[in-house]
Amino acid sequence: MEIRSSNPAFRNGILGRSGTRTAEDGVMTMGGTIGKSFVLVALTIASALYTWTQVAARPADVTFLMMIGFIGGFVVAMVTIFRPQAAPITAPIYAVLEGMALGGISMLYNTQYKGLPVQAVMLTFAVFITMLVLYRARVIQATKRFRSVVLAAGLGLMLFYVVHIVMSFFGTGLPLIHSATPMGIGFSLLACTIAAFFLILDFDLVEEGVAKGAPKHMEWYAGFSLLVTLVWLYLEMLRLLGKLRER
Repeated sequence: MEIRSSNPAFRNGILGRSGTRTAEDGVMTMGGTIGKSFVLVALTIASALYTWTQVAARPADVTFLMMIGFIGGFVVAMVTIFRPQAAPITAPIYAVLEGMALGGISMLYNTQYKGLPVQAVMLTFAVFITMLVLYRARVIQATKRFRSVVLAAGLGLMLFYVVHIVMSFFGTGLPLIHSATPMGIGFSLLACTIAAFFLILDFDLVEEGVAKGAPKHMEWYAGFSLLVTLVWLYLEMLRLLGKLRER
């Protein structure tokens, strides 16, 4: 039976069949997934802190480092999504590149709003823990309808951002994204909520992948997927807190 997920980092059929393999034969385990997820998060934080120190010493490099991080991270993410077998190599690379991007943008936010990145990190992990507890307690379950609604909301939000980027090339944009008005703050709250619900999809797929005996490389792939969601949630938290500071 194939494992299906609404998470954009997981495509239908990616996990394959469980067969009769055991952990010794090289299958996905909960402990292995947790360990590799921790490694990826640690790499991201270390890369972000290093980039922060470099930008602090040479502020002119911030745009260059952020561009390398975001563009490089996007390319590596696409490779990982379409070739999950490469995740043991590409996932750590993605973590380092995203760390570069996050370090640069966090430094910019901190320059304007002292201490805001630390608050965003704390809130991101607070949301992560809260969603994990709710999932483990089965308060929130990744039902088929839940997956459909969350995926639709995520795709809608992505389309909204794409339209904004295209419009920005013509000197305009969608004000809700950066506006500190009540509607702008409401939009950011909605974006944070959608990102938080994607964590439920991550948790569910990890649990099901372990139960079905997915291939060992899926531990790295699951960690990559979780990191994608955490990075997204952190960026939305930065934007939300920045708006609140402006009021």
